[in-house]
Amino acid sequence: MSDLQVRDDWFGDHALEYTEAWELQRQLLAQRADDQIGDTALFLEHPPTYTAGRRTEPFERPQDGTPVIDVDRGGKITFHGPGQLVGYPITKLPSHVLVVDYVRRVEEALIRAVGDLGVAAGRVEGRSGVWLAAAAGRPERKIAAIGIRVSRGVTMHGFSLNADVDLAWYDRFVPCGIADAGVTTLSAELGRDVTVAEAAAVVRPHLVELLRWEPYVPSPDVTREHEHPSVPVLTSPRPRG
Repeated sequence: MSDLQVRDDWFGDHALEYTEAWELQRQLLAQRADDQIGDTALFLEHPPTYTAGRRTEPFERPQDGTPVIDVDRGGKITFHGPGQLVGYPITKLPSHVLVVDYVRRVEEALIRAVGDLGVAAGRVEGRSGVWLAAAAGRPERKIAAIGIRVSRGVTMHGFSLNADVDLAWYDRFVPCGIADAGVTTLSAELGRDVTVAEAAAVVRPHLVELLRWEPYVPSPDVTREHEHPSVPVLTSPRPRG
């Protein structure tokens, strides 16, 4: 099985309109399902766009009349725009791989990638995507979102990773249907500008590695504020007598 091939022709001034990217995904999915091409991922930026997955509730949409594209993926509403790395893996799932395993592998690639840049992140139980733990009066913060679809055994849609996106776009709606947490970017967390190209460069090798479908060790989940990690307690042996 050959490695995932990544196409990244659509950054900055070459950002790809969402509907164009959606149509390209559908074309590639059909080709991958028929084994005309190998596994392929599109790395790109979009012009500012809101998309709503199948589980989006009316109250979660922007209330200012901002257009929203209803799409055929799972999940809820999210934002795509400049400063955000969007990745669409078009991959044929091996027979032994469940959809949830695929999602966990994409999450793992992103967790490892942001870790390479110096941002400690992980999964939060019951929530999809990649998160930073609450700390210093700041809530849990989502740095990457995931929403996928599988058709004919092939994946489409994928992930978005906030590199240097303007977070004001997130003030217009309830991101991913989660009102009790925040959204962040690599730039905000690191205190320097992180470009989409830089984010793409660190994500690529991890995504390629994890989509070889070999065993891997998952990163630990984010520890919630109300949780306390268990501490081993050494006990002395009971005296004999």
